[in-house]
Parts: sequence; C-alpha cells; structure tokens
Amino acid sequence: MLIHPNFDPIAIHLGPLAVRWYGLMYLVGFMLAVFIARMRLRFPHVAAQGWTAKDIDDILFYGVLGTILGGRLGYVLFYKADYYFAHPLDIFKVWQGGMSFHGGFLGVTLAMVLFAYQRKRTWLQVTDFVAPMVPTGLAAGRLGNFINGELWGRVTNPDAPWAMLFQNSTNDDAVWLVRHPQLAAKWHLADIFAKYHMLPRHPSELYEIALEGITLFFVLWFFTRKPRPVGAASAVFLIGYGLARFIVEFAREPDDFLGLLALGLSMGQWLSLPMIVVGVALLVWSYRRGRTAPAGAASN
Repeated sequence: MLIHPNFDPIAIHLGPLAVRWYGLMYLVGFMLAVFIARMRLRFPHVAAQGWTAKDIDDILFYGVLGTILGGRLGYVLFYKADYYFAHPLDIFKVWQGGMSFHGGFLGVTLAMVLFAYQRKRTWLQVTDFVAPMVPTGLAAGRLGNFINGELWGRVTNPDAPWAMLFQNSTNDDAVWLVRHPQLAAKWHLADIFAKYHMLPRHPSELYEIALEGITLFFVLWFFTRKPRPVGAASAVFLIGYGLARFIVEFAREPDDFLGLLALGLSMGQWLSLPMIVVGVALLVWSYRRGRTAPAGAASN
C-alpha cells in the first residue's frame, strides 16, 4: 500500500503569516490560465475574432471574483446550508476550507456574462474562449487537495496497486469499520487499521487531476485548434467535465454530512448530470446552427 506523504499544508512560514499550499495552487491555476490564453492568441482563427492580451487580463479579474465568490457560496448552499444559515458569520471563514466547483462554475458563468456585456460579445463567444483555460486550474486545485490530504477516496481493496493510506482519515476510517463489518472482514481491514490506524483508500484527488485536469485540457486544446461553431467548445467542456466528475465520484468518499443521495449517487454526481445534459444539447444546437464566431468582434 502507498502512504500519503502528509505534507505540511503551510508552504511558507513568514512569522505570524502563513502561505498555504492550497492558496498557492489557486495562484498557479490562474497563472496557467493566462499562459494558455496567450498561447491561444497565436491561433489565426482566435486572433481573427479580435481577442487581445488586455482581454485576457480582464477575464482573469472577472474569473478570480467568480471563482472565489461562487465557489464559497456554492459550498454554503449546496453542501452545508443548514449549518451556515445557523452560523452566518462562518461563511466568511474561507481559511477553514469549503469550496464547491459547481458553485465556482456558476460564479464564473455570471462573471463571463458581465464581461461579455461589457465587451459587446455574445456570452458563448466568451465561454468558448475561456473553456480551454479552465482544466489546468482544476488540476492545480486538486493537487492542492492532495497536498492537504483531504477529499480522499473511498475505502478500497488493500491489494489494489492504487490503495493509499491517508493519515488525516483515521477518525473516518474507524467509523467506516463499524458501518461496513462484512467488507471489513472480507479485506481483513481491522488488522490493517490496528497496525496503521488508517484504511486503504482511492487517491481520488489524483484521478481528478488526470481526468478533469490533464485529459480534459488536451481534449479542449486540440478541439479548439481549428475553428468551431459558436458554443461547441463550451459544450465539450460541460460534457467532458461532467463525465469526468461523475466517474471519479464512484471512487471519491461522499461528504460525511451528506452521504449518498437518491439512486446511490453523490451530490457531486447529481450536480454533474445537468452539466452533461446541457452540454449535449448545446453541442447539437451549435453544430445545427453551424456558424463559427465572427471575425473582428468588438474588444475594447
């Protein structure tokens, strides 16, 4: 079995101040997004649409606000609404963790609506440009989760080559043993817990880096190297992320305060299904409409 390295969550100690790895990963994600966007300006069909370096800087500003505000409010509303309604001031304690991708996605969506209105572009023209910039940011965020030793996967067979022991999961592992006595007996997990005080789990953060981050990036990068109908790149992102997240959720431990919901699916899966459906509908609409983004769109 593999053992999680149990990194120090604080990357840099500056006296009373501390720079956490998770915050650095957000910074890395935004830097990668800018780099990828500037690389895409070299594509003739992208440059012909009037995109500029200034647009990228402004998109980053809108995107940061949408990600942070949407991600936090999404977590509050989708995952722990009862708690935060009872303790509203805790909503602002972002250093304690708690961000939702689906909330961040909605926040960025609204931010891009404002950006599109300001630039006199259509919303889909903007989201098509932004879509390839997102997966590397997702990968950076998941790497932050892995470094923190959080959002680990479900308990798995200790003989599996991917089985990993997470040192922060001890309390959850003890509860799991009580709730799943038959599977614990089958895999001799009580003996493993007695020895390590941990149980073997899927390193689902790494699966998410591979699928939501690396794989989705390359799919979008190569898909957008050629002119596509307006909305097609956005549709591929919705479908790709929705499928990747839905699949990984089978290996990811559900939030303990939610567990599995209807049909044995997690909250992440239920939130991903609408993304897939909307993505498929948008892709069909895009190719039936069959028009690429017009050249020389306004960009002030």
